[in-house]
Amino acid sequence: MAAKSHIEWTDMTWNPVTGCTKVSQGCKFCYAERMAKRLQAMGVERYRNGFQVALHEDLLDAPLKWVKPRMIFVNSMSDLFHEDVPDHFIRAVFRTIELCPQHTFQILTKRSSRLAEMADRLPWPKNVWIGVSVENTDVTFRIKDLQRVPARVRFLSCEPLLGPLDDLPLDGIHWVIVGGESGPGARPMRKQWVMSILQQCEKRDIPFFFKQWGGVRKNRTGRLLNNTTYDGFPPEHSLLVSHAV
Repeated sequence: MAAKSHIEWTDMTWNPVTGCTKVSQGCKFCYAERMAKRLQAMGVERYRNGFQVALHEDLLDAPLKWVKPRMIFVNSMSDLFHEDVPDHFIRAVFRTIELCPQHTFQILTKRSSRLAEMADRLPWPKNVWIGVSVENTDVTFRIKDLQRVPARVRFLSCEPLLGPLDDLPLDGIHWVIVGGESGPGARPMRKQWVMSILQQCEKRDIPFFFKQWGGVRKNRTGRLLNNTTYDGFPPEHSLLVSHAV
């Protein structure tokens, strides 16, 4: 279960785990849940139980078959650190990552406490980028958990951005993504919220990526901020691109 991705900050997705449960306001209109229900209705076998957590052991070695260097988003349809994913399965995902140094693997979680608790028991090869979702001030504690993780690249995904984040603790953070919510029921994002995060990143020289304004039809609102496309990436991204050429 791998596919070329339409997500602006990655090349493709790899989903050895599918399914999840809601933990915070950012989950309210989960795109992955909508997609899983659609695939279930289409009769796709891996989604026969809809959005219930499922492990796909036959996909664990899929990246070993991909020769060309790629940016790979791990579990776009789940959360690797979900409580229903066993420790041994998480370690197996990391073993595959270790065996594929030509790729960069981006892991994003809302379960930051489990991430921090497991960090000392996982390998951290330089091709792992680990991030947490931070949609409002209620969940900024996730950043402190992330800062305890010895990954080469630690990043924040402020998407869907649901409120102001004016004083982010950015020590040890290497990349910040910001985006508005999209799809049915999308909650609006204010420009001043985005500008505040941009200014914080510029002050600390942290790469900033503006993904989208969002809305019910995100293709109409686009991703320009101040008539500019912000496509910031950590310096490690340049190395990946040069190796792919």
